[in-house]
Amino acid sequence: MAKITYIGFDGEENVLDVENGRSVMQGAVSEGLRGIIGDCAGSCSCATCHVYVDPAWFDKLAEPSEMEAILLEEVCDPQPTSRLSCQITVSDALDGLVVRMPEKQV
Repeated sequence: MAKITYIGFDGEENVLDVENGRSVMQGAVSEGLRGIIGDCAGSCSCATCHVYVDPAWFDKLAEPSEMEAILLEEVCDPQPTSRLSCQITVSDALDGLVVRMPEKQV
C-alpha cells in the first residue's frame, strides 16, 4: 500500500492509501475524489484522469505507452510531467507519490 497525495486545482490536498496493483485513478475514484473522472474505467481511452506528476516522482514511473502518449498529446493540454493516472500502477516504490489535477478534465 502506498500513500498518494492528490492536489486539486484549488490547492486542496488529499492523502489516500492506495492498494498495490491498483491505479492512481482507481484510488481517487473509489474515494469519490473530485478532479479525476475515469470515464473509461482505466482502459486508456478517454483521458479524463489526466494528472501532473510532481517532478520529483516523474522519472520513477514507467514510460507511457504509445496510446497514452497519443491521448495526452491529442486530447489534453499536456505539460512536461503529464500522465494519465489510470496508467500509473501503485506499488510500494510509489509511496509518497504526489499528483496534481488540472483545472478541468476533457
